[in-house]
Amino acid sequence: MDYALMMTAYAKRAVRKLTQQDLLYESLRRAILDGDIGRGTRLASSRALAEQLGIARNSVLYAYERLVEEGFVSATRHGSIVNAVSAGAAATPAQTAQREDPVPALARRVRELPQRRAGRDGAKALRPGVPALDAFPYAQWRTAVERALRELRAHDLGYGDSAGMPALRQAIAQYVRVSRGVRCQPDQVFVTDGTQSSLDLCARLFADEGERAWIENPGYLGARVAFTAAGLQLVPMSVDAAGMAARPEDWRERPPRLVYLTPSHQYPLGCVLSLERRLALIEQARACGAWIVEDDYDSELRHDGPPLPSIQGLADDAPVIYLGTFSKTLFPALRIGFMIVPQRVAAPFAQAHHTLVRQGRVAEQLALAEFIESGRYARHLRRMRKLYEERRDGLVAAIDKHLAGMMTVSADAGGMHLSVRLDAPLSDAEVSEAARAHGLHLSPLSAYCVDAPDATRYNGFLLGYAETPPQLADTLMQTLARIMRERLPAAASLTDGPQSHAADRALRAS
Repeated sequence: MDYALMMTAYAKRAVRKLTQQDLLYESLRRAILDGDIGRGTRLASSRALAEQLGIARNSVLYAYERLVEEGFVSATRHGSIVNAVSAGAAATPAQTAQREDPVPALARRVRELPQRRAGRDGAKALRPGVPALDAFPYAQWRTAVERALRELRAHDLGYGDSAGMPALRQAIAQYVRVSRGVRCQPDQVFVTDGTQSSLDLCARLFADEGERAWIENPGYLGARVAFTAAGLQLVPMSVDAAGMAARPEDWRERPPRLVYLTPSHQYPLGCVLSLERRLALIEQARACGAWIVEDDYDSELRHDGPPLPSIQGLADDAPVIYLGTFSKTLFPALRIGFMIVPQRVAAPFAQAHHTLVRQGRVAEQLALAEFIESGRYARHLRRMRKLYEERRDGLVAAIDKHLAGMMTVSADAGGMHLSVRLDAPLSDAEVSEAARAHGLHLSPLSAYCVDAPDATRYNGFLLGYAETPPQLADTLMQTLARIMRERLPAAASLTDGPQSHAADRALRAS
C-alpha cells in the first residue's frame, strides 16, 4: 500500500486544510470504507509508517487510535488489523438478491424486541442469575458512594485509568489472593464492564480470527456470542459430572487457542471441575500454546464447604485469564467486573487495553474498593451464602413434594440456581413457553446446548432461587406441576414405583 499516494489523493479532495495526523486518519478511514484497504489487512507499524511518510510517530499513533476507537481497526499482538467491512465494494447480483432489505428488516427487529422483552420481563419468578436484591445492604452501599463522591476532585472527573482505579485494582488483587488463591499483583488486574466485556477482550486480544475456541456444551451463551462475533471457530466440548471432558485426541486433532470454562460452578449444570482435570488443562494448554479463560462464576457462593481454589492459582504463571464480576454478588446495575491476566503479558495487554477501553464510574469504583477493604463485602457474601442455602433447600423440598418422578435435581453445590432434568415425556422448551404465561421463568437446558456429533441433548431447566423464599417456592412448584400435568400425553405414564405414585398424588392435588 502506497500510503503517501493515498494521503496525497485524499488531500486534493479535502474541503479543509488538515494536519498530518488528521490527514492520515481521514485518508485511512476513507480507504477502508471504499474497500481499497480490505478486511484483515495488517497496517504498517507506527514506526515504519512514520519513517516512510516523514512525520512524527505520535501522529501515526493518533490516527491508529482513532481508527481503533471507531471500530475500523483492531489492535492485536500481530499489529493493527483492519476489521471494517467495505462500504464501497460493489455486490454481485446474487449477493444483492440474497441481501435482506435493511428498512423492513430493521422494522421487523424493532417489532420483535419489545415482544421478546415483554416475555422476559413478564416472567420473573425463578430467573437464574439475579441476586436477592431485597437483601442487599443498600444503606451501607449508599454511605460508601456518598463518601467517594465527597472525596472526588476535579482531575477525577475526566477519563480514568483505562485499567481501572488503582484503589479498586489493589482491593481486588488482595481479595482474590486471600479468597480464591489467585496469584496476582494489582498491575495484572483490569476493571471491565462485566463478564461479557471481559470475554469480548479475551476473544479480540488473545486469539485471531479463525482460531479455535473450546466451549463447554452445554455452556454459557455469552461466551458463544463473544467468540462468534470475533470470528473464532467454536468447538463444543461435552461436560460430565467432573466438568469439561477433554480427550487426548481433542488436543491432538483440534488444539484450541482459547479454552473457556466455568470450573467452580459449571454453567448451567452446576458441576465442579475436578482437580485432576484442572491440572491436566494447565499442562495441555502450555504444551499447545492455548489460553484458559477461567470464568469463576458463582465461586463465592458455594454452600457445601469453602470456595474451591482457582485454576489460575494452581501453578506459577499458569496460562490462565481469570474473570470475575460483582453483578451477581452485589447487584447487576453496578456493571463492574474484572479480568486478571498472566504477569508476562500484563504490560502489552495494558497497552492494547488502553487503546480499546475508556474507563468511567470513578465514584462507584472507589466505593467498591472501600466496600471490599472494610470487610463489608465479605460479610455480605457470608449472609448471602446462608440465605441462598435456605432458599435452595426450600426449592428442592418443593420439587420433591410436587414433582417427584417428573423432575430430578442435578448438581446443586452452590450458586443461585438449580439444574433439573425432566423425567416426564415433555419438551423443556414447550413447558417453558407455557409457564411464562403464569409468571414462571424457566430457562430450558436445551437452549444452552450446541449441536455436535458427540453432544448429549439436555432436557430440563435452570431454576433460579435467589429471589424465591421457601413458601413462594412451594406455590411455584405446585403451579409448575399443574402446567406439566396438563401437557402430558394421555397415554404417558410416570416411572413405576412409590415415586411415581407420589407424583400422581401431587399432580391430582395441585
